[in-house]
Amino acid sequence: MTTEHIKVDIRKTLKSDKREFMLDVHFASSSDSLVIFGPSGAGKSLTLQAIAGLLTPDSGRIELSGATLYDSSRKLNLAPQARKVGFLFQNYALFPHLNVQQNVGFGLHGGWRNPGRHQQDERVAHWLKMFELEAVAGQYPHQLSGGQQQRTALARALASDPRALLLDEPFAALDSGLRNRMRHELMELRSRLKIPLIMITHDSEDVRLFGDEVLEIRDGRIKDDQIDEQMDAQIDEQPDSQDVRSA
Repeated sequence: MTTEHIKVDIRKTLKSDKREFMLDVHFASSSDSLVIFGPSGAGKSLTLQAIAGLLTPDSGRIELSGATLYDSSRKLNLAPQARKVGFLFQNYALFPHLNVQQNVGFGLHGGWRNPGRHQQDERVAHWLKMFELEAVAGQYPHQLSGGQQQRTALARALASDPRALLLDEPFAALDSGLRNRMRHELMELRSRLKIPLIMITHDSEDVRLFGDEVLEIRDGRIKDDQIDEQMDAQIDEQPDSQDVRSA
């Protein structure tokens, strides 16, 4: 019997001066590498934020690896840190006043300064080595290359042993050469991870490389029909946007 890694059945209405947006998303997946694909403003980021606990739906239910993260009927809404998910933000969201080692360790229990620091130092050292960041462990985000920033953000996301890794347009901020290299690195990492990966993207190349299962989202809803090459081309032509409320 196949185990479903993720089940989402949520509704959320967002209103602004310019428009009203309805997110009405229903899907279940047992894939180890799920890609949610769609143009800017379709609801990709909102869906990912709801899974991570950064956005509270109006109603519905979210389950991850057999654990209920959100259930409006039971008034259950786990805090983001209790959901045990790793989240890679599009802009990486590194703390500018912390160096690489401190950024990686921040996601552990109690943050960087805490009583159990010795044991956590070993976990931080493991991920610094895994992502080849030992040589820059004392440097700050503004001193890093784009690839080093992304590796630091990935190490931080994975240091707390999450149930799943959520990726929000992970290559959008990189130039084409670095984007291809980081895609290759993430593909290698995926083969070593024992947790499901959920990526959102508007880029058909990400779909091709990481989409063991692909869901298309448009206008706040998951489409039922298959993605074809013509749709890929149409979506690639859409402008990218970082409007969190509408993406």
